[in-house]
Amino acid sequence: MVFARYTWYMAEKVSEATPCWGIGEFERCDEFNPILCPSRESRFLCPMRGVIANWERDHVFNPASVVHDGKVHLLYRAEDDSGVGIGAHTSRIGLAISEDGVNFSKRDSPVLYPDDDCAKPYEWPGGCEDPRLILRDDGTFVLTYTMWDKRTARLGIATSNDLVQWTKHGPAFAGTHQDLFAHRWAKSGAIVAIREGDQLIAHRINGKYWMHWGEGVFYGATSDDLIQWTPLTDDRSELKQLLAPRPWHFDSMFVEPGPPSILTGDGIVALYNGKNGGHAPDRQLMPGTYSAGQVLFDGDDPSRVLSRTNHPFLKPERPYECTGQYVCGTVFIEGLVPFRNHWLLYYGTADSCVAVARARMKN
Repeated sequence: MVFARYTWYMAEKVSEATPCWGIGEFERCDEFNPILCPSRESRFLCPMRGVIANWERDHVFNPASVVHDGKVHLLYRAEDDSGVGIGAHTSRIGLAISEDGVNFSKRDSPVLYPDDDCAKPYEWPGGCEDPRLILRDDGTFVLTYTMWDKRTARLGIATSNDLVQWTKHGPAFAGTHQDLFAHRWAKSGAIVAIREGDQLIAHRINGKYWMHWGEGVFYGATSDDLIQWTPLTDDRSELKQLLAPRPWHFDSMFVEPGPPSILTGDGIVALYNGKNGGHAPDRQLMPGTYSAGQVLFDGDDPSRVLSRTNHPFLKPERPYECTGQYVCGTVFIEGLVPFRNHWLLYYGTADSCVAVARARMKN
């Protein structure tokens, strides 16, 4: 493999108005994008079906990321060829590694997948989807991901010491609130972190770890150990909404957490995904379009919004972002790492491939 470490200057700027508290300005690395695509050659003995599966045959997208041993590691969602149409496949999570952040080599087999284990009732036949990745201060990797049985999506937790062998801990909300939220629809867990060098480390706020999570709206949850989580509720024991869609904006139909939320000097910056549509869509975007925004939460109270971008800093514009499984156009952000004085943002394109954008770090 030939690494092109010094050619990032050819990337194209995509954002002109990132707020002073935000992370940016991001530039697409168009010379390399898309950086991951499906493969017809990757095969894996599925322990559930007992047959060889073309486990990343149809689509690869929605990656998590971390820097480990000086290299960027991506955990990405891969869909096999077992079905036709969105939601018809089985998803597994693969691992790809890069020395420069743009040229990746994939492992032949997935690292997290449905198996005959304790998570089987929650993951089969839909699979393991949409990972977000964080590092614990003891060096353990903590993964949030969607456990999908094709009936109910549940937010799951898994841990690893090497990114290859994973221990599944089941639904994130099991054992709290009398299991009230353990089996309700739950996705997309972005744990609050602090940057230390090239690492994003899970960070306690007022003695607790925090997570932004949800699909459609943002919710919150706290934890003592990053494994068992307690959702925030209001005085009626309903989930407390932290961020909701806005009429006439790029996120008029849907908001969903992206990569880990990052504690900065201004507060907690959360990069998120917004879907356009509903009764009051953004007229400048096609209905159904997924774009990316940023929101600032209070550094002492991750449930309190201080500011929010009115326009997306990244939206579908390239052919690889507008053509694929999802025809409305999608940039869906889930992976963010500090690497060689830049932020690298990894995202799914049209639910079909993986791309990257970068931003120079502020001094």
